[in-house]
This record gives sequence, C-alpha cells and structure tokens, in this order.
Amino acid sequence: MKKIAVVALGGNALLRESEIGTIQQQNKNSHRSCTDIINLLDSGHEIVITHGNGPQVGNIFLRNDAGFKEYKIPKMPLDICVADSQGGIGYMVERELRNVLSEKKIKKDILTIVSQVVVDKDDPAFLTPTKPVGGYFLKEEAELLARNNKWVFKEDSQKRGWRRVVASPQPKEILNKKTIKNLVSKGNIVITAGGGGVPVLRDKDNLLQGVEAVIDKDLASSLLASSIGAQKLYILTDVSKVYINFNKPNQKALDTLTIEEAQSYLDNGEFGEGSMAPKIKGAINFIKNGGEEAIITDSAKLLDTDSGTKIISTK
Repeated sequence: MKKIAVVALGGNALLRESEIGTIQQQNKNSHRSCTDIINLLDSGHEIVITHGNGPQVGNIFLRNDAGFKEYKIPKMPLDICVADSQGGIGYMVERELRNVLSEKKIKKDILTIVSQVVVDKDDPAFLTPTKPVGGYFLKEEAELLARNNKWVFKEDSQKRGWRRVVASPQPKEILNKKTIKNLVSKGNIVITAGGGGVPVLRDKDNLLQGVEAVIDKDLASSLLASSIGAQKLYILTDVSKVYINFNKPNQKALDTLTIEEAQSYLDNGEFGEGSMAPKIKGAINFIKNGGEEAIITDSAKLLDTDSGTKIISTK
C-alpha cells in the first residue's frame, strides 16, 4: 500500500495578505498551490488535502450582516458559515487540482467532503475566544462591529489591526475518517476538514448539534492524519521554516526538531498563538500518535529537502 500524506493548506494558499480576495486572485493562488502539491505523487504518496478558511469565513460573516440589514435575510450560525466555506473553498481547490492533473496528463479522481468534527461541550475554549477570523479592522470599526453584533475583537500581535476572535475548541473526532481512509487508499485525492471541519457536539441524547466555534485547521489536520494512518503531515504556510526569536535581530531558522525540543520552545512562548503555535502543536500531536514526520514549510518548497522545519520523534 502506498503511503499517505496529509497536506494542510494555509490561508495564504488562496488569499495573500495584500489581496482583497477576488475570485480571480483565489483561483490563481489555488492553482499555484495545487501545482506544488501534485508533486507529492512523484514521491509515492497518496494525498489528503485540508485547508484554512479564516479570511473566507470572515467575509461570510460580513455578508450575513449586510444581508440582514438590507434585506432582512436571516443570519446563519457559525457552523453553517464554516460549512459554506468548506464547500466553496473545496470546490475551488478541487477544480484547480483537476486542471493541474490535466496539464500533467495524470488520471486520478478527486472528492471534496464537507466534514463534521466533534468537540467537547465542556471545552474551556468556549469561555475564552481566541481564534481570529475575518479581516483586519481599525479599532473604531472593531468597536462598532462588537457593539452591533456582540462579537469579541482582539488586536493582532503584529499590529496589523483588530480581528474578530471566536472559540476554538479541541477537535476530538473526525466523523467520516473511515470513508476518507478508504477513498485515499484506493488512489483518490480527498479534500476534507476544511477550516478545521464543521464543529459539532453531542447532546444528552447523543444527537449532533452545530456549535458557534471554529476549530483550528492545523489541529484538525493532525487528528485527521493520525486517524487515517498517514505517514507524513505537511503544514503549509507563508514561511519556508519555523523560527525562534522571529522578526528579531537574533532570529534563527530551525531545521529539525524532536517533539521534546519543539515542546520546549512552545512552552517558552517562542511561537505566537495566532500563527505558529497551533502548527507546532499539531505536528507534536501527529508524531506522538504514530506519524513519521511533520514538515512545516512554504508550498513552493514542499519537496525541497533543504527547506522546511521537520518535527520527528528522535534524531
């Protein structure tokens, strides 16, 4: 059986920081990322792709608000917005993957699955929203939106503006993991767990209910990779390596880390909670649960052995 690689696309795979998010921009970025990912097939891996949705689901929130104000269209809850973003982004990625496969004359089927991910109703994350979603606002804009919508905003750690933050509970179970494993083991490319998956919880009758939250994409990708027996987890972002002392005169790129070294840096606060920390946590969880290697890198450096930061069990 071929090995399985789970590839977690960062938000920049579809929407760059300097862009406003037109469909033309997102299509172009998606095509570029898909071209990089398809190269994994040459290394003998079957592929499962996950993706972020922070900018996109934030825009859905704003459309929600504008539609209600102008036309009294009922607002949809956060779990429905996440599902909407999964479907839309999954469609774009699948379409561009098919185009790349066609260009390379590779015959392979692709399936996009809108997946639900179970969280714990008692997760303390519901008491302290931390997950940033949507665009950046001036402080005055954020205060107005907070008053009108009962949202919570926090200033970005890099002083780029204020962003809405929502609860980000820990993912506990990928509901369709068996189907995903079956599909990828038969040679299909699967796109799933977009935006961390649609957050659901089980009520007292064991029935599923949607919940107002966004699951971290990297933690969900790690859980998915472990659940389907993947050997590698690629977490793609906008830097080619992980750094300590990031953006300081003494910043240092990291090449290979054991999970103990990665945990030590994490405990010392080297990685920002809204950026690199979830990636490191996801990588550590994956290796602890039997994964061979987690790689954090830029999509353009996916197969470059000199780029990326690798997290492994022992050196």
